[in-house]
Amino acid sequence: MKSRLYQGVLGAAIWANSFTTSSAQVLPTVPADTTHKFENPSGVPTVVKQPWYKGKLVKATVVPAVLIGYGAYTFNGGGFYTNQEANRDIHKVFPTFRTRADDFLILAPYLELGAVALAGVESRNDRINIGLVVLKSEAIMLTSVFLVKNLTRETRPDGSDNLSFPSGHTAQAFLAASIVHNEFRDRSQWYGIGAYTIATSVAALRMINSKHWQSDVVAGAGFGILSAHLGYLTHRNRWGRKPTLPTGMNFRPTWLPNYSMGATTG
Repeated sequence: MKSRLYQGVLGAAIWANSFTTSSAQVLPTVPADTTHKFENPSGVPTVVKQPWYKGKLVKATVVPAVLIGYGAYTFNGGGFYTNQEANRDIHKVFPTFRTRADDFLILAPYLELGAVALAGVESRNDRINIGLVVLKSEAIMLTSVFLVKNLTRETRPDGSDNLSFPSGHTAQAFLAASIVHNEFRDRSQWYGIGAYTIATSVAALRMINSKHWQSDVVAGAGFGILSAHLGYLTHRNRWGRKPTLPTGMNFRPTWLPNYSMGATTG
């Protein structure tokens, strides 16, 4: 009797267990997302696209555009404060003063750049990339200034020639000052202030020496700054720098069967 009762209880337990298992809810399996898995592997939030007026090109060209625009506005006696009026006022203050200092000061910001670098102040770029930016910027400045000089054919205040607009000395000085400012602005703004002060003195001396009108030096400053900014904007390749890999990834040669070399991640 007891054995039959035991067998009945055991059979009921087995039946109940099989019913519970068969009636349990089975969750659907979600297929792996293989379409978008490489779009943002690091999980970094997507960068929101900025408006066009906040772009690098606009920021790099707005100040030079204002300077060049003012130079064009006052070119050949135009504007509310003409070149002739500015020249008259300057020579009231400096009637006989003449100097050749402006011929040497155009490269002074580059001397500042080298001195600060030798003093151990870290610049934004290494020496190779600074040199490449300088060469590119100088090429842009010399080409644009030479072209505009030969198109405008404005006579200098002293009548020595008709290559007055824009001022090449001023463009050179402000180009070099812009390089100094861009390389050391993260360290101290005073490096850029010093370089721009030298460039401004070059512009003033060009007018005092009767070599340029006000429109020439203002536009020259714009051409110099614009050339430096374009040199940086077009400098995409960073020569001499090691490529960086994502965090957690390295690259080393590995010998595999039937293959010569392979890359591993770790």
